[in-house]
Amino acid sequence: MEKFDERKKSFEKKFAHDEELKFKVAAKRNKYLGQWVSQKLGHDADKEKEYIQSVIKADFQEAGDEDVFRKIKADLKDHNVTDEDIRNKMREFNEKAKSDFI
Repeated sequence: MEKFDERKKSFEKKFAHDEELKFKVAAKRNKYLGQWVSQKLGHDADKEKEYIQSVIKADFQEAGDEDVFRKIKADLKDHNVTDEDIRNKMREFNEKAKSDFI
């Protein structure tokens, strides 16, 4: 029975670690997205920091990435950036964020 308990604890630790890593990767991706959009919008350094925080906070509205996508799409509506461009950047920055932690 001890082996089952040890195995269960091991799986729980791995799950917790994996979830923490997913959270960190998403937050880092959102930081990169915020920087990219800030450059497009011509923000100064202080405004960029505020904007990055707003992108990170947007990710807490609902599960998944659609909340972040909608925010960025709305913010870039006057800058000739397509949905495909945004999604490509989201994928690119997600991979970059993963590589930061691996």
